[in-house]
Amino acid sequence: MAAKLEPEELHSAASSDNDLLDYKDYSEVCRDLEDLEETSGDFYNTPASPITVPYCPRPRSTGSRRSPRGRRPRTTSLNQATTTLTKTDVMIRTPQRTIYTAGRPPWYNSEGQKVEPFVIGICGGSASGKTTVAEKIIEYLGVPWVTLLSMDSFYKVLTEKQHEIAEINEYNFDHPDAFDWDLLATTLQRLKEGRKVEVPIYNFLTHSRENRTKTMYGANVIIFEGILTFHNAKVRDMLNLKIFVDTDADVRLARRLKRDITQRGRDLEGVLKQYTSMVQPSFNHYIAPLKTHADIIVPRGGENEVAIQLIVQHIHTQLQLRGFKLREELAQAHAMNSGPRPPTVKLLPTTPQIRGLHTFIRNKDTPRDEFIFYSNRLIRLVIEYTLSLMTFNDKVIETPQTVLYHGKQMSTKNICGVSILRAGETMEQAVCDVCKDIRIGKILIQTNLQTGEPELYYLRLPKDIKDYKVILMDATVATGAAAMMAIRVLLDHDVAESNILLVSLLMAESGVRSIAYAFPKIQIVTTAIDPEINDKFYVLPGIGNFGDRYFGTEPGDRC
Repeated sequence: MAAKLEPEELHSAASSDNDLLDYKDYSEVCRDLEDLEETSGDFYNTPASPITVPYCPRPRSTGSRRSPRGRRPRTTSLNQATTTLTKTDVMIRTPQRTIYTAGRPPWYNSEGQKVEPFVIGICGGSASGKTTVAEKIIEYLGVPWVTLLSMDSFYKVLTEKQHEIAEINEYNFDHPDAFDWDLLATTLQRLKEGRKVEVPIYNFLTHSRENRTKTMYGANVIIFEGILTFHNAKVRDMLNLKIFVDTDADVRLARRLKRDITQRGRDLEGVLKQYTSMVQPSFNHYIAPLKTHADIIVPRGGENEVAIQLIVQHIHTQLQLRGFKLREELAQAHAMNSGPRPPTVKLLPTTPQIRGLHTFIRNKDTPRDEFIFYSNRLIRLVIEYTLSLMTFNDKVIETPQTVLYHGKQMSTKNICGVSILRAGETMEQAVCDVCKDIRIGKILIQTNLQTGEPELYYLRLPKDIKDYKVILMDATVATGAAAMMAIRVLLDHDVAESNILLVSLLMAESGVRSIAYAFPKIQIVTTAIDPEINDKFYVLPGIGNFGDRYFGTEPGDRC
């Protein structure tokens, strides 16, 4: 590890045939963002990560009822790991929101199983520079997705008596009993599994948790920092690399004085009293002995550039060992899955009408208005067919002629549509037309042109989506990379696999089999399955790029 190692460019991830947006040019698509946002609080309306995943806008849908307008050129998206973006270029800030320009690469393998993330624990005394070390590791790593979790979020809720003691600086916040270890361990374990978590927000001015929480997701790299990171054996066992930040006591005291007086509204006498009676004794008794668990001890904290660079080189090596090319693996997996299609794959009955609609939309010379019209007809048919696959119960009603009719009623009213932007958005109107008052979620997945892998940029899902049957919509599925990422997102939000129905107009055989074998409880519904994909991952004979043809963004096209 002492030798100089040039960090290799990490492969982040990409989607199937979904469309791309340029991080430098959001001017055309930002107009309708307010329509996309929910103000009711019923939706997870956040970037897909608290660190580097963007709030990324969607193109305005023209729809079949709007007259064709000027077509803009199709643009592309690049992430932090594959461009020369500076640190300030990674985020675009506006008065309303922050737009992130790096997406979340796959956190699972070609079989849909989660890949073990690299978890780093950073321990050290109060004001030793743990957060600075963590931030420098993130900066030097240059990977597009890192989750930083602070132990400060997990202080226990104080009783009324403890509040009174804390107000006079006599409550020991540096003692192990001050932390909610059960919640901490559960949260870290869920992050390690790639799942969504709600992290408490602790207010040091009021010594209490705020009513709101911070939504976080797992990542390829998770950094957990705090004064007692190595204290709990269950938490310690989750860490792949343990770092102890060792800073001189006088430096720590000076930093704590400045922080507590300027940021936490405390007076000099109170800070010194707390430090001498509780902080320093707790360090000597509980924190300093934790050095024995450390893999690396970093003297001087964030000032020690040599130590941080060596740590980063080691992490890069571990990430490269975990790396894979998802779409290539999915495409190659088809050759190994040559048996019959699983029974969960449902193909819309191929009638002359269905073949006629396919003839229109597959024809490269079909005008755009006709392409939209016949696509919408086919979308409506496949959505109706999907609903017929739901569970129905017997129901007896009385007709206006006072005669009993033995009918059927869908067993659940909790149905949610989720579109994979952009092409999947074309299916939203059909599902809204046939399902009264249905809720709609959105997931934005884009292709990274350098790696050819899917990247998750944005999601907006009902907070109680785990209680719903989910109709996941994407117009076309080639390798299944984007659909698999969207399914993984739903599973990480605790949606049961058996409650997901993937619906598409056209799928490739390889994508169907990859998804069906990875997620055997998911029903897959489509109007046609084509036999192969080309080296650019387009379905053959196919339909072209559905999103480009529907929205009028085909390269080189003119009005």
